[in-house]
Amino acid sequence: MTQFFEQWGAVILEGLGQTLIMVVIGLGISIIVGIPLGVLLVLTRPGGLNSSHALYSVSNWLINILRSLPFIIMLFLILPVTKFIMGTTIGVRGVLLPLIVYTAPYLARLVETSLLEVDGGVIEAYQSMGISNFNIIKTVLLREARGGIIRGLTIAMIGLIGATAMAGLVGAGGLGSIAYQYGFLRNEPAVMYGTILLLIILVQIVQSIGNFIAKSLDRS
Repeated sequence: MTQFFEQWGAVILEGLGQTLIMVVIGLGISIIVGIPLGVLLVLTRPGGLNSSHALYSVSNWLINILRSLPFIIMLFLILPVTKFIMGTTIGVRGVLLPLIVYTAPYLARLVETSLLEVDGGVIEAYQSMGISNFNIIKTVLLREARGGIIRGLTIAMIGLIGATAMAGLVGAGGLGSIAYQYGFLRNEPAVMYGTILLLIILVQIVQSIGNFIAKSLDRS
């Protein structure tokens, strides 16, 4: 065990750091894009606070298309766009845009589902008092659905961790890259199992923290 850590410890820790960078940045930008998009879906859907058939149809159609693409296909499909925006298609920087495009629509749909679970009677009560739609979104929809939104963020983050592992196959770095380059190509099963164990631990930590926060918000 000591020999393993001496030989591979630094490499695996570097991969873990790259994975965490991809997850934190990717999730952060996905939240900025995905939550407003989920709110937009709820507002513009038929019977919504600002119902708009055209806007809802376009956003719903776009999200469905993006969600139907597996990450590895998404990665190659938008290579020209990634090259134009990020300046590269390799390494951590080269995979951030595909990670965001993959995660944001998924998160938007999870946010939409959480918001739709809010009791419509509460919304109608606020409307009858003349509360603006913006304040209803802020003080009712987002507040009442915050536990569900946190659970959605947890699911999205776990999916993002899996996507970063797949991104390692195309030179993005991270634990996936180490598992493939060292564990598979160089036939080092100990490295493969070590990276898998780290990914499992990472997912368990994310899920446990997400569940704890969501339960705390549900009780408050």
